[in-house]
Amino acid sequence: MQRLNRRDTIKHLALGTVAGLAVPPCLAAEPDPATTRKTEIWPAVDVLVCGGGPAGIAAAMMAGRQGARVLLAERYGRLGGMAVQAMVGPLMGDVESTWVKQIIDGLGGRKVDYEFADLKYAAMLEEARADFLLHAAVAEPRRDGNRVTGARLLTKQGLIDVPARVVVDATGDGDVAFAAGAQFEQGRGAGPAWPADGLVQPMSIMFRVSGVSHTESMDTHGGRNRYRFPDGRSWDELCRDANAKGELPKMVGKVRTYSSHREDQRVINATQVNHVDGTKVRDLTQAELEGRRQVEPVLAFLRKHAPGFRDAYVSGMPAVIGVRETRRILGDEYLTVKEIVDGARSASAVVRKAEFSIDIHNPDGIGQAQGVSSEHPLGTDPKCRPYDIPYGCLLPRGIEGLLVAGRCISGSHEAMASYRVQVIAMATGVAAGVAAALAARQDVAPRALEVVQIQKVAFGTA
Repeated sequence: MQRLNRRDTIKHLALGTVAGLAVPPCLAAEPDPATTRKTEIWPAVDVLVCGGGPAGIAAAMMAGRQGARVLLAERYGRLGGMAVQAMVGPLMGDVESTWVKQIIDGLGGRKVDYEFADLKYAAMLEEARADFLLHAAVAEPRRDGNRVTGARLLTKQGLIDVPARVVVDATGDGDVAFAAGAQFEQGRGAGPAWPADGLVQPMSIMFRVSGVSHTESMDTHGGRNRYRFPDGRSWDELCRDANAKGELPKMVGKVRTYSSHREDQRVINATQVNHVDGTKVRDLTQAELEGRRQVEPVLAFLRKHAPGFRDAYVSGMPAVIGVRETRRILGDEYLTVKEIVDGARSASAVVRKAEFSIDIHNPDGIGQAQGVSSEHPLGTDPKCRPYDIPYGCLLPRGIEGLLVAGRCISGSHEAMASYRVQVIAMATGVAAGVAAALAARQDVAPRALEVVQIQKVAFGTA
């Protein structure tokens, strides 16, 4: 497990110049003022949300509902995060939240319509009077000492500076917090469950197939594992045997099929790219290609073995690969796997009764890693009980003016494997948006808020 900050990274890069790495004269030349674009200053906002996935949309929507001036910046051309960009669905996880239920109902349920989910999200933001920009990637945060005061966006028209009273980092990877110097963890660390290798969960290309016979087919997700083939094998056993024989790609040991909102379609979750880091552009490039190359052999396997898939064909490929795990920003509080297994309650909770399994896709092999080992005091397959997420998990240590939401909040590798899913991410976004709007209105740092103020709005008691 790596515990790093941006200052350490810059220091190591700087050592290259000490070692005599000269900059070519052509790169060191002064820019021509006539051709250099000036940075545009955007009108100041109360709340700037970075990232247009479920957490960011929920944050912007809630801040807008509280009357804050809101701008959401999304680097891609569509809202929706992994559900739209990477075809990750259905929406998984549970929380006790009327606001999250409203968002899911607005989308038409948990089975995501990838073609139109972004427009439904946009309508929710517009209704909340939250402004948003697409094709606007965060280049770096604006800072005043240890306080984040907005962000600089990279756009086709040049750089745009957005001053903000409070910033919400909903980038998934904690990009804003990282650039602001926040401490973070990445990967699995030492202990009775894992070696200290820092490996993260693998990435996957999810894809859609059509031409499935809904009268014959069954879904491998959920109760389908009870199905037995004529030779007595389960679906999971068939997948493992196919992997061992080389019929499936080396790292593909489980093929999951999810029902879609159309009867003749299924969403396939099977491809697996290990030993890559979603914060490194070279690794992302490699993963995109490798993941897509695995699609054809997975489809061939489904056509041959899965009931109802004989005539199936690929009808949808994602824009980007799905990334499960990168940075976890260290906060004032830290969620552990024991708290999740025990169903811990917290007086400072801003998310209540979150629930999803400790779902760790094996960082170093095929299939699942259940989260703990036989030597671990929690056993090999701990059952998650509904748990609370404290406000401090959203507050990066030592950084003011900034909240995090989504899978990058403060917690362990195993805990993140539960709270990383989209419905729970939405709930953290709801809390972050409420807190950001309150802090902006009161002109205080988010850390200075009384948590009961957040709870009244986030839990619908105000």
